[in-house]
Amino acid sequence: MTRLFRLATRVAPLVACLLALTAVTSAQSARITPADVQKLQDTVYLAERDISQLRTRDSARASQLQTELDDLSDEVIYLRVKLRKERTLAQSEYNDVQTRIEDLRSRARDDARSSSAVPAPSVRPVEPPTPPAAPTAPRASERPRASATRGEIPASTELDVRLSSILSSGTAQVEDRFEATTAADLVIDGRTLVPAGSIMRGVVSSVQPAGRLKRKAEMTVTFDQITIDGRSYPIRGTVTQAIEGEGVKGDLPRARVGAGVGAIIGGILGGTKGALIGVLIGGGGTIAATEGKDVTLEPGTILRVRLDTPPNIR
Repeated sequence: MTRLFRLATRVAPLVACLLALTAVTSAQSARITPADVQKLQDTVYLAERDISQLRTRDSARASQLQTELDDLSDEVIYLRVKLRKERTLAQSEYNDVQTRIEDLRSRARDDARSSSAVPAPSVRPVEPPTPPAAPTAPRASERPRASATRGEIPASTELDVRLSSILSSGTAQVEDRFEATTAADLVIDGRTLVPAGSIMRGVVSSVQPAGRLKRKAEMTVTFDQITIDGRSYPIRGTVTQAIEGEGVKGDLPRARVGAGVGAIIGGILGGTKGALIGVLIGGGGTIAATEGKDVTLEPGTILRVRLDTPPNIR
């Protein structure tokens, strides 16, 4: 019995150390990153779209939800600043904001469905019977979403996408992959072919960091894939402009073919200052620093992308 007691007293500290190490490892593996916070911001953008759809049917309810969303958007910005300064963020704090945003989106969608219910028909005078009419096509809201063809998204159509993570000529390597999300719906002939929040995959084609011999840093990025409603399509996209922007104010726009940057972003993105200061974009999507520093594109930066080869949506 004494030997068992001694063995237990020796093993207990070791077990405690192993449990502590496991807890630390688990906490590190669940570490919140800037990309995670950007996903929260993207969810806020999608909530904006849900509220916009509700506003056409119930303006008062939409305004109430918009007030809640504004507060949540401020909390996301707070998390981003806190993570940047303290380099750490509690998982519980992140999960709380994420859950509340998703709950708001659910309420907005439910309210939109409820307010679109067909009202009971009013009493009308009896009319003489008429011959049965030929079958009519279903209303647009009843039709399944039509699939788009390659020709429905013309070449050179431009999309605004929001970077999900930082891009810097000082750390990027050739063939590095990164992601961005579309900032607005692409609507052609009344159909939303590319919804806001669709993921576009980019690749670093070339990079030249700033140095003593060559102070001018350069980085070329292109886009080679877009994921729409869970389905991926190959594309070829060239960056034509970089714009500062941190948040969304008001309704999300519905992008149309040929719309300029001002039509899509002007007055919509909070904190937008126009073209990104300190960079110049040339032909082929080459981004060059104009101040002798590395090219740095922060998460949330808006890139205008020209679709040289549009997706063949099926």
